[in-house]
Amino acid sequence: MALLRKVNQVLLFLLIVTLCAILYKKVHKAAVLKGEADDDPEAPEDMEEEIPVVICAAAGRMGAAMAAINSIYSNTDANVMFYVVGLRSTLPRIRKWIEHSKLREINFRIVEFNPVVLRGKIRPDSSRPELLQPLNFVRFYLPLLIQHHEKVIYLDDDVIVQGDIQELYDTGLALGHAAAFSDDCDLPSAQDTSRLVGLQNTYMGYLDYRKKAIKDLGISPSTCSFNPGVIVANMTEWKHQRITKQLEKWMQKNMEENLYSSSLGGGVATSPMLIVFHGKYSTINPLWHIRHLGWNPDARYSEHFLQEAKLLHWNGRHKPWDFPSVHNDLWESWFVPDPAGIFKLNRNS
Repeated sequence: MALLRKVNQVLLFLLIVTLCAILYKKVHKAAVLKGEADDDPEAPEDMEEEIPVVICAAAGRMGAAMAAINSIYSNTDANVMFYVVGLRSTLPRIRKWIEHSKLREINFRIVEFNPVVLRGKIRPDSSRPELLQPLNFVRFYLPLLIQHHEKVIYLDDDVIVQGDIQELYDTGLALGHAAAFSDDCDLPSAQDTSRLVGLQNTYMGYLDYRKKAIKDLGISPSTCSFNPGVIVANMTEWKHQRITKQLEKWMQKNMEENLYSSSLGGGVATSPMLIVFHGKYSTINPLWHIRHLGWNPDARYSEHFLQEAKLLHWNGRHKPWDFPSVHNDLWESWFVPDPAGIFKLNRNS
């Protein structure tokens, strides 16, 4: 009996030792794997946040989008994902331009925009027909086109980025705000405003205050407008507030009542945004949206001011790839030649 008890004790001791050895190996292996993960640059917790940048590439001005993309990619070390939006007929050309040029190194996704969503929502207007192009309204539908991102940057194609896009992405949005824009009343003193007669910077320039629907908004016509050519958007808030549905409602009301037109501020895509976002948006650092370079070919900024600017926007009729225009050299330094030879610079020479 005593012998049996000793055998049982020995067996129990061996069992305990074995269990301890197994536990030790598991803990040690877990520690090694954790250490390898910590050192692995691809580990999820160490992966750099992806910055989504949405930009449209229209058929007749695709070179603009490519220059903008080139300027962004060349001036940052951030992990940028370019969402290049186009109509179905242009998608192969967009891909060819990127893959057969110096842009082949960028991270990008080509996104098709179906203009059927705009049917019955855009009033024909001959004043500036280029503003009625479907891609002008892509910014209304950001959550439908771009998935899995909390924060998104939208840029017009006629911009050049001279700063690090990470700074723009880090723009803070106040609680409850779905977007950040640049106020049109923050025009820099360096601008020769005497040559920008007719420049619209208030709601009066975009909305027809003779119409009851506009008067009923209770928005003073002298309220500063904002420019939606550069947007930092919060997708969660955008969806929660049903921003797209609100914008579509005002597009349809304009169809019925002609509340705004391109003969006013020239912004058929701007006007509904001014209404929907009134008093409910955050602001972008003014240096991150220097505007009106395309307003008048005789109005120029000082060279020093242009060097300080983080983003330049040739909004207006006079584009830097065409003639006449100003500060073309700043734009052309980022131009990426068209592999298909279709897009050409017009220098009137």
